[in-house]
Amino acid sequence: MPSLTEWKVPPANQPRPGDYSFDLDRALAAVVGLHSIIPADAFSADTLGTERAGNGVLIDDGVVLTIGYLITEAETIWISAGGRVVPGHALGYDQETGFGLVQALDRIDIEPVPLGSSAGAALGDTVIFAGSGGRRHALVATLVAKQEFAGYWEYVLDEAIFTGPAHPFWGGGAVLDEAGRLIGIGSLQIEHRRPSGETVTLNMVVPIDLLKPILDEMLTTGQVARPKRPWLGLYVAEVDDGFAVIGVAEGGPADSAGIRPGDRVRAVAGVEPVSLAALFRAIWASGAAGDTVRLALERDGKPQEIAVVSSERGRFLKGPKLHS
Repeated sequence: MPSLTEWKVPPANQPRPGDYSFDLDRALAAVVGLHSIIPADAFSADTLGTERAGNGVLIDDGVVLTIGYLITEAETIWISAGGRVVPGHALGYDQETGFGLVQALDRIDIEPVPLGSSAGAALGDTVIFAGSGGRRHALVATLVAKQEFAGYWEYVLDEAIFTGPAHPFWGGGAVLDEAGRLIGIGSLQIEHRRPSGETVTLNMVVPIDLLKPILDEMLTTGQVARPKRPWLGLYVAEVDDGFAVIGVAEGGPADSAGIRPGDRVRAVAGVEPVSLAALFRAIWASGAAGDTVRLALERDGKPQEIAVVSSERGRFLKGPKLHS
């Protein structure tokens, strides 16, 4: 994959100013670049790396909204905006939604992007998926699906947004509606199977409406005052014969309890999950962070019962108190 500075959207797929009622170039200027440095001994260093690059969006004076994995445990953050590079500080990361906030530590003279309504966005709507760098890194796309999403790292969105064609530099990218309002933040690139059986590559986008109820708290305290979910440090994938453990967070609760890659999760607290999202919801429904979660596993064809003392994910992270 080329670097973002080398790559550009083909001109035919770029948005054109004459097609929009808002100032396209001004809106795209609010999509900035982010570069984070993470300590080598950080909990997330092995899985996410010690140097991370992506995008963010100015949503207020000096406040950049991004996808949280770009800034988790960051000791240094640089923001590229308007031809300048300024330092930034991680304000917070909400594990439940996946949003992260960065405060610029020097003035950025760029007009923020207004927040739109992800609930008001409909299937078939034309959107702009924008990375930093203006029109050459902005892609005209279509909102092709709004549906539940479960990520293997104990993450669920009740209704994520999916856009296509896929933007190859998705992390923290802005998804704008036809009025130039922000309706989501790019999170992943995934393979999506259509009803016809055809597989296409799409971007998974975190809806902006999830930010609105928590934004003030994140700005003032860096976290959201909600009960902390039990976290096991499990990486689970849905496979033909159930739910396979594909990894465990080193030193996390599942690792400490002896769960191994290759184990099959058959039940959580006596409940047999019907989907990956249902599996994670059963873990969260079993109590608060710190409570014991009972898992029925299958290992090498033999049943196993393992009790895992859960934890709060944020306790394992360096830097500002970023809670789950």
